[in-house]
Amino acid sequence: MFANFGHFASVLAAGLTPAAELTVGGIVLATAASFVVGLASLNRLRTVRFVVRIYVEGWRGTSELIQLFWINFSLPLLLGFQIMPLWAGVIVLGLNHGAYGAEIVRGAVQSVPRAQYEGATALCLSPAQRMWRVILPQAIVEMLPSFNTLFIQLLKATAIVSLITVPEVTYQAEQILRPVYNGQMPLILFMALVAYLLMSIIITTLMRFAERAAAAHVGRRPISEGQALGGGAPGAV
Repeated sequence: MFANFGHFASVLAAGLTPAAELTVGGIVLATAASFVVGLASLNRLRTVRFVVRIYVEGWRGTSELIQLFWINFSLPLLLGFQIMPLWAGVIVLGLNHGAYGAEIVRGAVQSVPRAQYEGATALCLSPAQRMWRVILPQAIVEMLPSFNTLFIQLLKATAIVSLITVPEVTYQAEQILRPVYNGQMPLILFMALVAYLLMSIIITTLMRFAERAAAAHVGRRPISEGQALGGGAPGAV
């Protein structure tokens, strides 16, 4: 069963780079969308909040797989040019998880005690200064454990991009299984699971550092993941 272990490992390792690119690109886009949309959802203008809800409910309420197919296959027919499958994956992963992240941001900002707003107002800070210098640093401490979970969910969701032939870990595992190694399926799939586990551990480790740094910045202890704001993070993929 382990005779071809080295071959399997090398083939799966070739899928780590595309998986990392999808994950990092998706995290960057999801984070940007989360903050832009999450803060916009607190805007006083009803029109802005209405547009935000369309985005959030549209991306959360439809299938991520159908979103991927639509971006990769249908959108090029409308635009007149083909999007690279890798970029289609990044767009879908980022915007889909950004919709969940927006709720994390909104909930965290709203969880900051009202006294903090009043104190910042008493210091004659402008609304922008109140948000960026007082409210948001405290809210980020609340957000990070939930974002940790969200980013791991995003990592696991990269597996669906194998369906549009991006050669990430799941795609590579399928390629091994098809020709002659179907009898060694348990080993191959176990190795793929370990690859995702190792990448998730890297994300968690980096996020733990970020949590401690953010908590130290505002003079608070890091909160545990069980205490984190859920914000509607997606279920396991």
